[in-house]
Amino acid sequence: MTSPHAPTPTTTPRPPTAATTTTATTTTASPTPTTTTTAAPMPDVQGKPDARNVAIDKVGVKAVTYPIRLRIPGASDLARPDQPGRPGQSAVASALGGPSEQTTVANINMYVALPATQKGTHMSRFLEVLNEQTAAGVPAISPQDLPEMTRAIARRLHAPFAHFSAEFVYFIRKAAPVTGMFGLMDYRASFACTAEADERGSVDLVMGLRAPATSLCPCSKEISAYGAHNQRCEIEARVRTWSGPHGTLPPGAEPGFLWIEQLASMLESAASAQVYSVLKRPDEKFVTEAAYDNPKFVEDIIRDLALAMQREPRVGWYEISSENFESIHSHNAYARITRAKDGWTGPTS
Repeated sequence: MTSPHAPTPTTTPRPPTAATTTTATTTTASPTPTTTTTAAPMPDVQGKPDARNVAIDKVGVKAVTYPIRLRIPGASDLARPDQPGRPGQSAVASALGGPSEQTTVANINMYVALPATQKGTHMSRFLEVLNEQTAAGVPAISPQDLPEMTRAIARRLHAPFAHFSAEFVYFIRKAAPVTGMFGLMDYRASFACTAEADERGSVDLVMGLRAPATSLCPCSKEISAYGAHNQRCEIEARVRTWSGPHGTLPPGAEPGFLWIEQLASMLESAASAQVYSVLKRPDEKFVTEAAYDNPKFVEDIIRDLALAMQREPRVGWYEISSENFESIHSHNAYARITRAKDGWTGPTS
């Protein structure tokens, strides 16, 4: 207890530093000092000027492992008639009736161009944009969303243009050809988009897909009294559509995006037969006989796929390949075609 005649207690504050302001308050009820601290702003090292005068084409974050939600198209999205070539072999038709989106894990790269006068880019801002674009409540990603996502990176980093790419496993709900039993087929898919910050600026969007299929050798069938060697093959495509401002739209061309399901159907229809995750005995009989009735060299597969690409009015440029994992040879068979349609003036690599 303090005597009524004792002196009032006092507090001597510490001398303030350059980054700290200290205020001491003394009362008879509470002798504890109150301290307010104001931090000095941290230096922006990346934003400093650079005297070397060397611009950087791409700088950013690479190999970001990240979950993404992808929109699965419905019947209205796939209104274009599908032409699979043979009964029961449409990945597009099989996809209908399932969920409206799927979650997968992507390997993502994000870059911007850095001017010669700036020392560095702000790496954390790339992830901030990615978090915003994939947050809960934001609609699942569809191909037509990629340009705006890429522009958002450019705007946040104050860059003239940005690059976004993602590689991921994509699942398609696919029915067996006879019994109709559903199973999930996995495909290796990719998006690569380069876009200017201005929404009226140029956009380059490339969709990639790798699909497994079956090839049966025409020569083996022709020279053998029974049977023919067949094997799994891998068909791959990278396509650009007329959705961007590339070239003048020629007669017969249509603006628009392709869905992964539609591209998968084109790839699989070029092979001797498709592969499935679930096959009962009636399905296995159908697939075996379908391949035998439709023998194809790797050259046949790639040429038939090229014709399908030429017929697709939304595709303006394509790069396609097929690799057959030969069952009776120690090597693989491979073929590749790269084409830009008449009137295409966009990127060709």
